[in-house]
Amino acid sequence: MNRRQFLGNSAAGVAGLALLTETATAVSAAPAALAAASAPPLAGRTPITTLNGRSLPYTLRNGVKEFRLVAEPVKQEFAPGFVVNCWGYNGTAPGPTIEVVEGDRVRILVTNKLPEHTTVHWHGLLLPNGMDGVGGLTQPQIPSGKTCVYEFTVKKSGTFMYHPHADEMLQMAMGMMGLFIVHPKNPSERHVDRDYAFLLASYKVDPGSLTPNPSEMLDFNVWSFNNRVFPAIAPLVAKTGERVRIRVGNLTMTNHPIHLHGVTFKVTGTDGGWVPPSAQWPEVTTDVPVGGMRVIEFVADAPGDWALHCHKSHHTMGAMGHGTPNLLGVKQSGVDKKIQKLFPDKHYMSMGESGMAEMQDMAAMGKSMPLPDNTIPMMTGEGPFGALEMGGMFTVLKVRDGLKAGDYRDPGWYRHPKGTVAYLID
Repeated sequence: MNRRQFLGNSAAGVAGLALLTETATAVSAAPAALAAASAPPLAGRTPITTLNGRSLPYTLRNGVKEFRLVAEPVKQEFAPGFVVNCWGYNGTAPGPTIEVVEGDRVRILVTNKLPEHTTVHWHGLLLPNGMDGVGGLTQPQIPSGKTCVYEFTVKKSGTFMYHPHADEMLQMAMGMMGLFIVHPKNPSERHVDRDYAFLLASYKVDPGSLTPNPSEMLDFNVWSFNNRVFPAIAPLVAKTGERVRIRVGNLTMTNHPIHLHGVTFKVTGTDGGWVPPSAQWPEVTTDVPVGGMRVIEFVADAPGDWALHCHKSHHTMGAMGHGTPNLLGVKQSGVDKKIQKLFPDKHYMSMGESGMAEMQDMAAMGKSMPLPDNTIPMMTGEGPFGALEMGGMFTVLKVRDGLKAGDYRDPGWYRHPKGTVAYLID
């Protein structure tokens, strides 16, 4: 079965796809984002909280912060039961976040355990030309089994990335990327209470396969925040009144309009640097371009569970392609029984006549209608009021009155004050 097709592509026009119940857990059960405790000491600065990720420790050697990156094949879990053969760094894709302070001297030892050569480009950082990491142009390629040393002084604070500049189409399509965050030299400058970051990535992973197709240019079917798909993406958590920063980097092949409910934020930075206060603009959606970063900041002044997602609707879906026939309004009475007779050992469910929300309804059918091996449902996730019907690039900002500073634990679902929930009437 090809995930880019439903059984509806047959003459009967029936869509047959099931939800994998192991992945259809609520976002409140998603793995917690690694918080401040896992980050290197930053002398009073708020450390980065990388969604479903971590920061890379360093060793201080004669005043130089020394980091070690290992480029290697990794098995990345996008959701429970959905594991993909990626390439990444230090056992994960994306690799760990590098955090330094403006003015630091850094040394990064990159060991190549890939089956081919590689390099690392420090996207947005200002450094000597020979440290820029473009294979064949500014340095020799790093052969498999060898280690390359990059050393430079970090000149400006901001939000940056790292990724290969060698066989880039394949290596980035396999997940090789990471965040590089430079904190201001003055700890009180640009202070926020919580500082979140994640990278956007997309893949073409055919049902039943384990490895992304690096030759795909348009027809992707896995859309992720830090290589997690909803509901396995960690929520963002904030105490009411805290100032929050979210840094989003885009290494996909299309732009992503990232929309946050419940607040009006300002765009305060890009991978080119900080936006002066006089030039910052208010938004509720910011478009993150290909190869770019956007930094947004806001005061979390409204308690609740607020959606954070890409506003391209297909990017908040799971395993479904663009070859699906339009069955809206097509009468399908009796089709299920006819198909069942043709394939008595299979389970089918016609849908699409009145909409696609039935995709989530199949979650209740459990394993009686299993998906193909190693794939994810088109829509999933349960909230406090029922099915969320989401997937891909979607998570929740959870703002609460009673949180303690530095508490990143998931507080569960929001308890709405009486009289503040929309209700139905006859």
